[in-house]
Amino acid sequence: MATPSSYRPAPGSIPTKPGVYRFRDAKGRVIYVGKAKSLRPRLSSYFQDIGNLHPRTATMVTTGASVEWTVVDTEVEALQLEYSWIKEFDPRFNVKYRDDKSYPWLAVTVGDEFPRVMVGRGAKRKGTRYFGPYSHAWAIRETVDLLLRVFPMRSCSNGVFKRSSQIGRPCLLGYIDKCSAPCVGSVTPEEHREIVDDFCDFMGGNTNAFVKRIEREMYAASEALDFEKAARLRDDLGALTKALEKQAVVLGDGTDADVIALAEDPLEVAVQIFYVRGGRIRGQRGWVADRSDDSDTAGLVQEFLLQLYGGADPDSGDTIPREVLVPALPPDHTVMEELLGERRGSRVAIRVPQRGDKRDLQQTVATNAAQALALHKTKRASDLTTRNRALEEIQQSLGLDEVPLRIECYDVSNLQGTEVVASMVVFEDGLPRKSEYRRFVIRGVDGQNDVASMHEVITRRFRRLLDEQARTETVSTDSGPMLVDPETGRPRKFAYAPSLVVVDGGPPQVAAAEQALADLGVTDVPVCGLAKRLEEVWLPGEEDPVIMARTSEGLYLLQRIRDEAHRFAITHHRNRRSKSMVESTLDDVPGLGEVRRKTLLKHFGSLKKLREADVDQIALVPGIGPRTASAIKDAVAQADATRKTAPAEPTVNTATGEILED
Repeated sequence: MATPSSYRPAPGSIPTKPGVYRFRDAKGRVIYVGKAKSLRPRLSSYFQDIGNLHPRTATMVTTGASVEWTVVDTEVEALQLEYSWIKEFDPRFNVKYRDDKSYPWLAVTVGDEFPRVMVGRGAKRKGTRYFGPYSHAWAIRETVDLLLRVFPMRSCSNGVFKRSSQIGRPCLLGYIDKCSAPCVGSVTPEEHREIVDDFCDFMGGNTNAFVKRIEREMYAASEALDFEKAARLRDDLGALTKALEKQAVVLGDGTDADVIALAEDPLEVAVQIFYVRGGRIRGQRGWVADRSDDSDTAGLVQEFLLQLYGGADPDSGDTIPREVLVPALPPDHTVMEELLGERRGSRVAIRVPQRGDKRDLQQTVATNAAQALALHKTKRASDLTTRNRALEEIQQSLGLDEVPLRIECYDVSNLQGTEVVASMVVFEDGLPRKSEYRRFVIRGVDGQNDVASMHEVITRRFRRLLDEQARTETVSTDSGPMLVDPETGRPRKFAYAPSLVVVDGGPPQVAAAEQALADLGVTDVPVCGLAKRLEEVWLPGEEDPVIMARTSEGLYLLQRIRDEAHRFAITHHRNRRSKSMVESTLDDVPGLGEVRRKTLLKHFGSLKKLREADVDQIALVPGIGPRTASAIKDAVAQADATRKTAPAEPTVNTATGEILED
């Protein structure tokens, strides 16, 4: 643990201009990113007497080994750079407003020729307009199902759309009038675009205009004695009314706003946000984040706004509303308003509601945040304790010098000696870090040799670590060398050495991993193996396994890590096997080379879909003529006949004995 005085900048060397600063640890990893109107007083505040600092701030400065800064011209530029660095470096001491689950969005692919409405999760994409997020996917699907009667736009997948276009016959939705069937030319792209625009306007809050228009058309049809059309419009009006009933009116003036509330305790902060569009609640979202500094409510709000809207797509008008209601104004709220206004393309107001409906709604959101924090604390109290106890038990049972905060686990999977693959999963602080998972294709081993495969994968992983360290320029600091890329300041992909290597297997696999590390000269990384049969933990060179109690939290964590590595390897193996089955089936087709096989695989996606296609559909693939299509169809049929006459044998993973499929 370093002392802050060991890397404190020289007096007068820190500028007084606006800027963004980074604290790094002894290994060069960025652990905290902050911004300041004036860098000198802000950074100087970190290097006062440790006893005067907040405990979390004291932990940060004692973990750090160096500090650096970048000067900018304006506070808006400082906000933008701070967001970029937080996104890039993922500092451990910054408050991370991350959700514990993925909320569904209603997405319209407005960038397509024939836009599609769908329910999606995860990161947003350009060329797509989003509404929400919502708490439940089924609620969105119910609403869309009602609205497709009034706005019959496309909702099918690209595969269904392409197939309907090829056969010249719409899908079921086209027959029941819940799609205008652009796939078969029932409407032009311009006519379909008008339907999409109306749908987006309705979802965006412009609902009264559509209701009044349908009412006028219904009465006009009734006066013209066209009762069939009037009845259809009546049903459409009922569908719109039912869809609107699912969304409560909370602001009578039709305001577009995001209403945010926080519930805090010394360790965590719960966030709740209601998305109000056109005066109606369109979606709700909430989660709990760890507090890593001593920021007050205003500071937490600023961090939240920066992370929520900092990556907003400027082309999406619904991402940032006209008004953001918060429990406390951020310290630089005028600068934040300017930043959000630039991203939205129009003025954005950040306000604390004082009275009326907006104040009442703010209190409702705050009540939800308080309840979420109380529920989370009851669930997580035991979880945090359990994870810490599990890591301590592993350290004690294996005789490690320190708690294994980063554990890497490796598993090998093959089918009867073919398509040999391996997986590497990473757990940090007892939780999976999926962004650092890796897959390996084993090519230097023949047959079912799991020991040699394990030796190869460990060798490749740690040789890459050594190569990265050799290629990376070593930057000297007062606290020691930093192994980072001097151009970007980011650690390379394989630059982190694990605290513990776990292999799926017994003494042979452990010995292979230990030998691979010894051959590379790596002597400071401990290795263990977890044998599946009796859940025994094996150490290198030991005749007897380490016996951990069946109820041990440490053993449970090792099992979970091993099972995750096994799952990741099996998934990779099945994906490769699916592709190889198509390629092997088509190997003997005359005139079908590697490029055409890949084109065919990309077009159909799987052998099952290729099997279901007829000759004419196969001939539509670029580069495939009628004669080649006929030969492909014959090859697939012959492969099916061979498969049906062959004796049924289960497919087994030889590494574990698990039956994958019958």
